Amino acid sequence: MSVEKTQAIDGEAPHIMVVDDDDRLRKLLRRYLSENGYRVTTAQSAADAEAKLRGLTFDLLVLDVMMPGENGVDFTHRLRQSLPVPILLLTAMGEAEDRIAGLESGADDYLTKPFEPRELLLRIATILRRTQAVPPLVVETAVRIGAFEFHPARGELTREGESVRLTHTEAQLLTLFVSQPGVTLSRDELCRQSGIDAGGRAIDVQITRLRRKIEADPRSPRYLCTVWGEGYALRPD
Repeated sequence: MSVEKTQAIDGEAPHIMVVDDDDRLRKLLRRYLSENGYRVTTAQSAADAEAKLRGLTFDLLVLDVMMPGENGVDFTHRLRQSLPVPILLLTAMGEAEDRIAGLESGADDYLTKPFEPRELLLRIATILRRTQAVPPLVVETAVRIGAFEFHPARGELTREGESVRLTHTEAQLLTLFVSQPGVTLSRDELCRQSGIDAGGRAIDVQITRLRRKIEADPRSPRYLCTVWGEGYALRPD
């Protein structure tokens, strides 16, 4: 069975940057991903990757966590302040807390080493489908959420006219919520419609990140509410 190859919206092969200090793995991933239809650029450190990001546009970063200098989690967190490019973290640390830390830093997915190359392809294809697809727009006008406004047509969150940075996944989740205000959406439904891994606590981590951006007190949410035993509901103004 062949693995589906995802093409960018403009028909050009998606451009992936692999960031890993392991020369052997970096070269293997470059060859393997290239053979499966992707354009690939490599970097050996966060600093090297940052320099290449200044001059090139990427559809996805495949980023090692344990690197000399700035590690992958810290680099992801810093990138998320200004860049919405999807990020898949690779790490030898497979504990649940390590996975949660990676997702909380802003990563879109997390794959533990050693991994099957086919699984990496599937993870990449899933992320690219989710981030490159244009979601159906149910709500045309901006929706007020406390001091914020969310504009579903362009996936943008603003406060007093200033844009608030959202990842692709966060924007997609907000679009799902504002299309059904007050309706409880189960974790499984949210994962299915947004392409989030249904295993572990990935969806809960994404909800926590969203709350930090739209709630005055994320620990006592006023708008993005937990419905115990069922899921989550958005109660906008």
